[in-house]
Amino acid sequence: MNKTIVGTGSFLGVLAVILGALGAHALRDQLDPTSLESYKTGVQYQMYHALFLLFLGLYEKLPEHDRKGIFRLIVAGVLCFSGSIYGLSTSGLTGLDLRSVGWVTPLGGLLLIAGWIWLMFRVLRNHS
Repeated sequence: MNKTIVGTGSFLGVLAVILGALGAHALRDQLDPTSLESYKTGVQYQMYHALFLLFLGLYEKLPEHDRKGIFRLIVAGVLCFSGSIYGLSTSGLTGLDLRSVGWVTPLGGLLLIAGWIWLMFRVLRNHS
């Protein structure tokens, strides 16, 4: 077990629950429906990848350098993807115009995809 990866996955999971509750209760009446839906997407993807990290940290058949590389991609992807969605969807409340950094969201998505692909190839290669 890799405690750093499992701990990070646990932290991102707890944070996703907190942010989800914030969205469902405090932000529900503060955001327009489109922004609230985007916010929920950020929370969902954060939770999916928190669970991904729990699996990654517990999966012992993966070489450590691959595990660390995948971990870095997923954490960076969550920060870019979900983080930018949180910022963009709440910009009406914060008054920050973050449209110029909207390109960070698809970059985060690409990092998440790369992490999944890396895991897929390593698992398939190790079990062939």
